[in-house]
Amino acid sequence: MIVTKVTVTLGVLGYLALWILAINGLSYLVPMLLIPLVLVVLIGLGAWLTRYMGVPTRSPRFNKPKDDLES
Repeated sequence: MIVTKVTVTLGVLGYLALWILAINGLSYLVPMLLIPLVLVVLIGLGAWLTRYMGVPTRSPRFNKPKDDLES
């Protein structure tokens, strides 16, 4: 769990550092930095809309395969 938190923290800090570079002159980074931001917003809005509408989450159902040897 701690590795996940450290990884997410370092990822966010790296993303913010790239935005700082983009603001200070590396403007070609802006389109590449907007893509993850737009994806996060779209996924977040979709999840919020699903909860707001009350759509139940579906759990996967795994069917046990039938053995050909058993009759």
